[in-house]
Amino acid sequence: MKLCITAEGDTLEAAVDPRFGRAAFFIVYDTDTDEWQAVDNAQNLQAASGAGVQAGQNVVNLAADVVVTGHCGPKAFRTLSAAGIPIVVGAEGTVADAVAQYKAGTLNPTEAPDVQGHWM
Repeated sequence: MKLCITAEGDTLEAAVDPRFGRAAFFIVYDTDTDEWQAVDNAQNLQAASGAGVQAGQNVVNLAADVVVTGHCGPKAFRTLSAAGIPIVVGAEGTVADAVAQYKAGTLNPTEAPDVQGHWM
């Protein structure tokens, strides 16, 4: 399973970025092989609008099975949900912490966005 975790940096020791659309990086972590890659999300950091939709499409293109993040707004939520990608919100700590929490079953998908658009 491929997790896509929002991150403030490009390593497993980076903090989980609380923002989905404007996250600095996505860490794509394969739970079957423990291999991972960092994907830069710089194009959406300063976007005037549409960051959530664009980031959501990028995650779809990365073939992620699940998104793990701090918070997710309504447009990103619709984009990811339309592609059948579950979204987990409330992740904290490092990317490695989020992977461990997901594997332990303590992080579960949400049924709705947890912030309004243009959060933070």
